[in-house]
Amino acid sequence: MGTVRRKSQRSVKQRRRIDLLISLLFWGGVALLPLFITLPYWRSTLIVAMYYTLLTMGWNLLAGYTGQFSMAPAAFGMIGAYTSALLTLQEFSPLVGILGGIGVTFGVGWLLGHLCLRLRGPYFALTTLAFAEIVRLVIANEYEITRGDLGLSVPPLYQGGELPYYYTFLLICLGVQLCLYFLMQSRIGLYLQAIREDEVAAQGRGVDVVKWKTMASALSSALCGLAGALYVHFIQLASPDMGTILQTGLIISMNVIGGMGTLVGPLIGAFLVQVTAEYVREFGFYHMIIFALLMMIVVRFFREGVYGLFLRVYHG
Repeated sequence: MGTVRRKSQRSVKQRRRIDLLISLLFWGGVALLPLFITLPYWRSTLIVAMYYTLLTMGWNLLAGYTGQFSMAPAAFGMIGAYTSALLTLQEFSPLVGILGGIGVTFGVGWLLGHLCLRLRGPYFALTTLAFAEIVRLVIANEYEITRGDLGLSVPPLYQGGELPYYYTFLLICLGVQLCLYFLMQSRIGLYLQAIREDEVAAQGRGVDVVKWKTMASALSSALCGLAGALYVHFIQLASPDMGTILQTGLIISMNVIGGMGTLVGPLIGAFLVQVTAEYVREFGFYHMIIFALLMMIVVRFFREGVYGLFLRVYHG
């Protein structure tokens, strides 16, 4: 048994090193893309893909690694966006606004986790869905503060083109991914994955399940808040549309297509879905049918996602 366990541990460590290497190569390739892609439209599309990458990494931390299926990642992105927008409109710097967005979403995520993470399965998912809709409706109807469906105009983070935003998003995505890699290598990461596999067994081994689920909820929310707070200065408009259930469904789809519970899956899913959506948008309404078919093919034939399929082929 000891030999089998050691082999299993070596296999997991080897896979994580492969994940890290592929991630670094992926971001290295993304860093070089502006040399070949000169159209501002497609550069902006890649920035949007990196925005969704941050959201998918945040959701993946809670759902993919900890096993808690949240329906509120887009809502936390929206909270981060509005926090940053309101702070900058009060003449704070955008950096303060972004930090405020991270702090507020971390606090709200911790509170929501503390209140709801004793729930399991569909009950937690439905609670987070209700929370997301309540937040969106409050923002949409508080016209005096948020200007409702008209949205808030937000000052830009940079002047003069999309390249500064491109490399800012890239560096933040890379930094977040490195942090997630080392987190999953740590004792905390082992706790989170043990909770995902079997909460009762993890608790029986001394893991404080509620504490670590709450912490995962807070960190996941903060990552989504970071994405929204940064993105709102790129599009220069905070809108309730950022927190719709359709946005949450898109984030979840990106995770499923890329590969849940992996370091590389959110990257592949976000870029693949966003770029594909732009290519098929010219088909009008039919682009949603094409996207749905892509989702059905992945779920039917390789549930581990595109990255899981790659690993299966790589290992023979």
